[in-house]
Amino acid sequence: MRARDLGIVIGRGRTGPNNAITDIAGVQVGHATIVRGDGLLVVGEGPVRTGVTVVIPHDGDVFTRPVYAGSHRLNGNGELTGLEWIRETGLLTGPIGITNTHSVGIVHDGIIRSAVRTVPFGTSFWALPVAGETWDGLLNDIDGFHVTMDHVDKALAAAGGGPVTEGNVGGGTGMVCHEFKGGIGSASRVTDEAMGGWTVGVLVQANYGRRDWLRIDGVPVGESIPVSEITSPYRPEDEDGVPGDVPPSAPAPGSGSIIVIVATDAPLLPHQCERLAQRAGLGIARMGGTGANSSGDLFLAFATGNDGLPHTSFAEDGRTTVDVRSVNDHVIGGLFDAVIEATEEAIVNALVAAETMTGVSDHRVEALPHDRLVQLLRKYNRLPAQKAKSK
Repeated sequence: MRARDLGIVIGRGRTGPNNAITDIAGVQVGHATIVRGDGLLVVGEGPVRTGVTVVIPHDGDVFTRPVYAGSHRLNGNGELTGLEWIRETGLLTGPIGITNTHSVGIVHDGIIRSAVRTVPFGTSFWALPVAGETWDGLLNDIDGFHVTMDHVDKALAAAGGGPVTEGNVGGGTGMVCHEFKGGIGSASRVTDEAMGGWTVGVLVQANYGRRDWLRIDGVPVGESIPVSEITSPYRPEDEDGVPGDVPPSAPAPGSGSIIVIVATDAPLLPHQCERLAQRAGLGIARMGGTGANSSGDLFLAFATGNDGLPHTSFAEDGRTTVDVRSVNDHVIGGLFDAVIEATEEAIVNALVAAETMTGVSDHRVEALPHDRLVQLLRKYNRLPAQKAKSK
């Protein structure tokens, strides 16, 4: 289930055929999902509600054929490895992995292991992969280290184009968004021909936000579905079913993070990729995200429109110069708009696709109710037919 299946249309832009990051030719997404056990938490045994999601940037040799990339930090209480090399050179080499906070190291190592197995020329290759995280400790035995390098292999093997599975999958399995069940979401936009006709795709791992701030297409959804109606996982119920006091050791409501991966087929230079990555924060703001102190809001954008960049290895390339193209900044605004809308819709898709989940010690996170969501958007005249009548 996605937002558009409920009749919810975000923004004015045109989507690609899959309305997903895979609408950029060659980009693939894969998941490995780990759901195991129930009941009380036993560290090292479970329950387990976690996984790995990978984004492969193109269909060539991703480990030696780089693409231009840039990053942005809205708030830095999180991790996205490999960014120093991207800031230095503007080059992304390899797949991107996303998982839980305490497994980011093993996912990083798993990507390197895959590279070592794939690249045929041995010691002339080196890897500085990108691996990101958000915290799933409300539902998952996060200290049990259940993600392994084999799960990275499984996600890479499962990667493909076409529709992207969303919600409680891969790295998003145990995530919470605006105090509802969150997870993986994706969306895309195609710019007008006058703006180049390029495609922008976004994938999010959404695990951030307070209930009362949640907005969907401008509608105050969070205020209209308060924790007294649908309980927050940060505010457990007392025996009478009323949300109780938050224990002193519990994370604050809305604690968490979001990873945003932006892809485009436009020919961008690294500093332009950085500008696209920055606009993801505006899509989060439209949803009611604040870049809270406890949140790791980390964004990476890559562009596939320049092929033939020098390979990443110690082997000499031999060329003195490399020809590249770049989008005229006079039309880059179309790409900015696309990132903002696609980020917003990707988060909505994550919320709509996610299903209620019970995890460690029977901790339960409720899904955003579809019927109430549609009812609220209809009340505020935000469904497509209503928008058309109001013009």
